[in-house]
Amino acid sequence: MKNETMIKHLLKATMLGFATFSSIIVAAQDKLALPTLAHQEWSDAEIGAIFHFDMPTFKPNYNWRVYGSHPPASVFNPSKVNTDQWIAAAKAGGAKYAVLVAKHGSGFSLWPTAAHAYSVKNSPWKSGKGDLVKDFVESCKKYGVRPGIYASASTNGYLWVDNPGVVQKGGPVDQKTYNKIVIQQLTELWTNYGKLFEIWFDGGVIPVSEGGPDVAALLKKLQPDAVVFQGPASAKNLIRWIGNEDGLAPYPNWSTTNGIDATKGFKENDFSGVPGGKIWCPGETDFPLRTGGFQGGWFWVDDTQDMISKEKFLDNYITSVGRNSNMLIGIVVDSSGLVPLKDIALLKDFGDAVKVKYRPIATTSGRGKEILLNLGKKQLLKGVVIKEDIAKGERIRKYRLEGFNGQNWKTIGGGSSVGHKRIEMLTKPSRFSKIKLILLNSEGTPVIKELGAIGE
Repeated sequence: MKNETMIKHLLKATMLGFATFSSIIVAAQDKLALPTLAHQEWSDAEIGAIFHFDMPTFKPNYNWRVYGSHPPASVFNPSKVNTDQWIAAAKAGGAKYAVLVAKHGSGFSLWPTAAHAYSVKNSPWKSGKGDLVKDFVESCKKYGVRPGIYASASTNGYLWVDNPGVVQKGGPVDQKTYNKIVIQQLTELWTNYGKLFEIWFDGGVIPVSEGGPDVAALLKKLQPDAVVFQGPASAKNLIRWIGNEDGLAPYPNWSTTNGIDATKGFKENDFSGVPGGKIWCPGETDFPLRTGGFQGGWFWVDDTQDMISKEKFLDNYITSVGRNSNMLIGIVVDSSGLVPLKDIALLKDFGDAVKVKYRPIATTSGRGKEILLNLGKKQLLKGVVIKEDIAKGERIRKYRLEGFNGQNWKTIGGGSSVGHKRIEMLTKPSRFSKIKLILLNSEGTPVIKELGAIGE
């Protein structure tokens, strides 16, 4: 009996100890911000595209901030619109999602909005019966690309509205009326075209407390699962801008932050994020394929526009996806309604090259302070890929990479943030038979989804 009693006490003490240990682990995990399922799916997509097709396409010198100078709706009259061609081009470039700029700064709307007259319904295109948003979403579905919509609430040249959504003096409507128009247009876009993968605000929206429309409540009601760029602070799937339009995410680049601006959904001085931040809000790195023209290459001007090189395009992949950010490619549509052939060629060249250039020749996974990748024999390597399991939070704070050349271990890299993906290219390609990831500092146990070696 004494032995049985002793065993019971030991078991009880062991269970209490285990429970205490488990609670410590849970407590440590509770300190970390976690991504939503939408965030995880968005990060897995890695590459997206955004299409601009607005009044500056037809009137390159038009500046919507010169109020009252907007071209008439009759100017919008493309002859060869083919959204299948757009999405096929984006997919060739590796895009898993695509965002249509349904309403940019001009205020001209690419769908037949009931909110005002300045839209495709009063253009000669398709005799006023066309709906580009509908065509775009249908093409996305056809090609297996997830659809997104950009509709700026902060700017509208037609209604004399500028950042961040304020009707300027002398405008054709008052603030209350404009707020109603915003709600009506967003209701149309978020109701009539199905589930959206990403919603772009670009410049944010005035909160209700400061006289703005109640966009947050509408978003929660109509598109609660969409990832939201610069949306209302209460959105659960927020993502942030990285601070430039050059394809250059900062490093380190953390997925979390401690502060969200009520107007813009991000902090101007928080482009790098904050390690261990309270809010999961990863960065998206956007850049246009072209340069020059109004607002720097986002819109087609003519066939003489300069374009980024294939080499720059590939570098942008490393400085966006390789720095724990999604890459958003700005693709122009010309005045006929097509993506120009040289843009399509560049997208295909990039898409083909990135699959080969940065694809690991060997991978492993694991958890703990050291992860070893055994290549079996010495191979010429030019880079390393690291991926955390972000579903469990962003745990890594500092790491070192080492390579074994057959005789010695050599430090070949190191850094801080990893997140969804970190691609670290070697200064000089070298031969190694093993790669080791050493986690020098972390919150809880690091969980490595992938450690991969990139071959020459």
